[in-house]
Parts: sequence; C-alpha cells; structure tokens
Amino acid sequence: MSIHNRGIKPALTTDDDALTKAPPVPSWLAPHAKAEWKRIMPQLITRQIITRADLAGVENYVTCIGIIRQIETDRQAIGGMIDAKLFGVLNRAAQTARQLAAEYGLTPTSRARIGNNAEADDDTDNPLAV
Repeated sequence: MSIHNRGIKPALTTDDDALTKAPPVPSWLAPHAKAEWKRIMPQLITRQIITRADLAGVENYVTCIGIIRQIETDRQAIGGMIDAKLFGVLNRAAQTARQLAAEYGLTPTSRARIGNNAEADDDTDNPLAV
C-alpha cells in the first residue's frame, strides 16, 4: 500500500543550525515591520526552528505585516474610506503573510506541528518485522 503526503505539511522540528540569538532588526524595514520583527523573533529563537538561511523569509513576512498595518493606519487617518487598489495590495500582503507565518510556526496549527514528528512504533503490528 502506498502512502502519499499530498496536502499534508511535514511537522516542524528544531534545527541543528538554529539561531540562538536574535539578529538585529534590519535597518531598511519600515516601522511596523520592525515592530513585528521584535515581536516574533524571540518566539522563533526559543523554538529553535530558524536559521540564517531563513532570515530572508522572515524579512518578507514582517514586510507584509508592515504593509498591512501601514495601509490600515492610512485608511483610518482618512476617515475609514476603502481604496479598492490598496485593498487589493492589503489582501495580497495578508495572504502572503499568512502563508509565511505557517512556514515559521507562527500560527496555532503550525505551532501544534512542532515536536510532533516522533516516528510511530509500527513494529508491534507488523508480523514481518524482525
């Protein structure tokens, strides 16, 4: 019997090369993105799932969050009017942020997968196991 993993995300695990200290906030980030970096980085470091190679993805995530917050701040400043073009940008940024958040264990579902990668002990049910 074949087993497929289509549509199933693998469990997040700790990484041997995980960062042990949060890198400094990139200076080029917008203020809202910098705030998000400071908010999430301690969690990512504690869970030991982020390496130097992952930092570009984290930068993309916080940039999207920064865009969302800036658009909302600007919308509120003009009395709550919704600009159709900006709503499209906000919507795409939110979708991208949600996808990246899942990649880095920043959603409840993805956090639940962390540490749940123990191999099932199937030897007891298999009469052919040696």
